[in-house]
Amino acid sequence: MSGSAVVVGGGIGGLATAVGLRRIGWEVTVLERAPVLADVGGGISLHANGIRALEALGVGAAARTAARPQYTGGTRTPGGSWLTRLDGAALERALGAPVVGIRWAALHRLLREALPSECLVIGTEVAALDSSIPGRVRVPVGDSALEADLVVVADGVHSRLRGRLFPDHPGPVYSGSTVLRGLTEHPVPLASDLELTWGKGAEFGHITFADGRAEWHAVIKAPPGIRHADTLAAMRSRFGHWHDPIPALLDATLPDAVLHHDIHELATPLPAFTAGRVVLLGDAAHAMTPNLGQGASQALEDAVTLAAALATEPTVESALARYDAERRPRSQSVARAARQAGRLGPLLTHPLAMALRNTAVRLAPSGATIRAVLRFADWTPPSLG
Repeated sequence: MSGSAVVVGGGIGGLATAVGLRRIGWEVTVLERAPVLADVGGGISLHANGIRALEALGVGAAARTAARPQYTGGTRTPGGSWLTRLDGAALERALGAPVVGIRWAALHRLLREALPSECLVIGTEVAALDSSIPGRVRVPVGDSALEADLVVVADGVHSRLRGRLFPDHPGPVYSGSTVLRGLTEHPVPLASDLELTWGKGAEFGHITFADGRAEWHAVIKAPPGIRHADTLAAMRSRFGHWHDPIPALLDATLPDAVLHHDIHELATPLPAFTAGRVVLLGDAAHAMTPNLGQGASQALEDAVTLAAALATEPTVESALARYDAERRPRSQSVARAARQAGRLGPLLTHPLAMALRNTAVRLAPSGATIRAVLRFADWTPPSLG
């Protein structure tokens, strides 16, 4: 089956969907509201499921080249003692790929390069859809409109179109934590590739990139909307006394390179990922907290699953029904697990609860961490035909 599609949203999930649909012979137009595609953003951890999805889309080799495997590290306390150790080599043996770190901008760029330039239209806001034409969806764009056999809604956690498709759904809610991210200006000598440090109501972590630089993030339990006049100074005040290399990561970051976003999620699962010939994907469908590092990988899974369904099913309707049946249970399960991981990890504040958690994590057998990752990362993509 071939056809035409409009993808609303030019992020990782939207571009990956466009790549997948073109691979199965569809005509695709991606509409992105941002007027400029700036290569900004932080870093992404991709587990084996994300890498496998990129391979199915034909960009796996490029992604591996741009990424850096994360073989060493683990979880620590603010004083530096280890709670768990990362064994990236064991993950690679089990899954065929380790966790990798890649800059958001690098992944976005390689997905863009897999598409003809005319596929992506920037500076275009989509506020409504018209499904009144049988078998078609009309997308109003300024004074004109596009018509397609399918519309993919990939416009993020605060999707306007999701609210129109599911007006009774409460929409995204504040997760209880805010995240600050920074990219070091230059390479920083690091003893490990990927670390998380759990303190009282806070997590500080880093991932390393192929160029030797690193991204750090700080997840903090806090009311929404809090901002700082000097964000980097606030990070030094909060985390500067934590173990090395945290102070060095902060010192290697320029003040204007720090991003700050409150974390919102779809705590109430959507009743469906489809509505007629409209399908939701990525954060628009299942926005989750970052505690498992699965957000991008789940969006990539969505893209491959949708393309495979459209390639093999006889009708758009049957393809979307298959997509919903395959993706909704899995992605919503991952979202629930991510929420629970946050509650048991960086969001804990009671000293006794933190001590019990730390003891339980330390005493857990080494294979428990591997099994926890395998639960979500061991995913085999469907064939695109």
